[in-house]
Amino acid sequence: MSEQTIDPLTPVLSETWDARRSWTLDAYVAQGGWKGLAKALAQPPADVVQVVKDSGLRGRGGAGFPTGMKWGFLPAPDGGPRYLVVNADESEPGTCKDIPLMLASPQLLIEGVAITSYAIGCDHAFIYVRGEVLHVYRRLLRAVEEAYAAGYLGKNIQGSGFDLDVTVHAGAGAYICGEETALLDSLEGLRGQPRLKPPFPAVAGLYARPTVVNNVESIASVPAIVNEGSDWFRSMGTERSSGHGLFSLSGHVVRPGQYEAPLGITLRELLDMAGGIRGGNRLKFWTPGGSSTPLFTDAHLDTPLDYESVAAAGSMLGTRALQIFDETTCVVRAVSRWMDFYAHESCGKCTPCREGTYWLKQILRRIEHGEGTESDLDVLLDTCDNILGRAFCALGDGATSPVTSSIALFREEFEAHITGRGCPFDPSAAALFDYTPRRAPQALTAGAH
Repeated sequence: MSEQTIDPLTPVLSETWDARRSWTLDAYVAQGGWKGLAKALAQPPADVVQVVKDSGLRGRGGAGFPTGMKWGFLPAPDGGPRYLVVNADESEPGTCKDIPLMLASPQLLIEGVAITSYAIGCDHAFIYVRGEVLHVYRRLLRAVEEAYAAGYLGKNIQGSGFDLDVTVHAGAGAYICGEETALLDSLEGLRGQPRLKPPFPAVAGLYARPTVVNNVESIASVPAIVNEGSDWFRSMGTERSSGHGLFSLSGHVVRPGQYEAPLGITLRELLDMAGGIRGGNRLKFWTPGGSSTPLFTDAHLDTPLDYESVAAAGSMLGTRALQIFDETTCVVRAVSRWMDFYAHESCGKCTPCREGTYWLKQILRRIEHGEGTESDLDVLLDTCDNILGRAFCALGDGATSPVTSSIALFREEFEAHITGRGCPFDPSAAALFDYTPRRAPQALTAGAH
């Protein structure tokens, strides 16, 4: 690759990932870790909040809400506890940035937790991690143990008088618990379902106390901001979408993986780094922020990947989960598989999402298998209209995005399934891997034991 090709890469969060045993405290400290906490403890908490506000850091969990402003929503201290909850329940199809971050550099996240807790006046923080990723859960537990032993957590941290306990909590694998209020209910031992808002978590969150809920990447970005300053962070990205972020490329690319770059980079630039589309194929469609964001096509290759530009083009930046699909892919099949997920993960609390995702799933399956009718497309769009803006939380709205956008972009493909009575694509051509059929078990013969 030329020097010009690799310039956009910005290793900040991922800078230490290739260090030997990068997940250990010793490796993190050797790379300059925990200096941000020392710098934060030497200044008033309000100054730490201000530097994060000034940096323009926006939530990296999908919504893109300004992080420092979110901290500032907490009411004035009243003598009672307030909490920080880190949302590590990464579940969106295609989203895969937080898990490698926690695996490779858990101490970075924990330092971010300590700095944030100091800034907002929290003495007990929680990291809510997806239960299926047991290896991540164990690594976080060990990292917290190391931080306690080194005096970075616990009582009177670094002689500052600041106390902090950190609890790592494993969920039970419900996608809905990625919604912040459902996460809080789950953390309290209740069934994970979204709460009615207001009140918002900043006023009445965990145990009805003021609570900040932030994504893993948001919190992990804090140590570098405190160390380097808000101007340094703003020197990357765009005016309104400042800083750097992890872009997760998956699907039909030569080199899938995590690419850390300033916001505002384009998919064309990222594909150049990732070796392009596999097999020399043509890009057909892609998601800019996970499966719950409206689809883009090759016409959007040069759209800057920042919050404003992606929104102006008709989608959402979300979690920067760039799922890449080439010309071998059946868009009906892809959207149908996503809808299977959303119907399965709907918590069932509200009727539009519970019933709507079920019927979207049934109709998409019918069309995919050549049993659909022309009117099914209108029913799909009508069902999406009845979900959008009427569901209790964003899961319902997100489930409609791939349906409405795919029909708008590829209506003729849906119609081909209907008129041709079946899918015109070969599913094996779109497969990422070559599968060897499993050998059929041999029948037991007489006398065999």
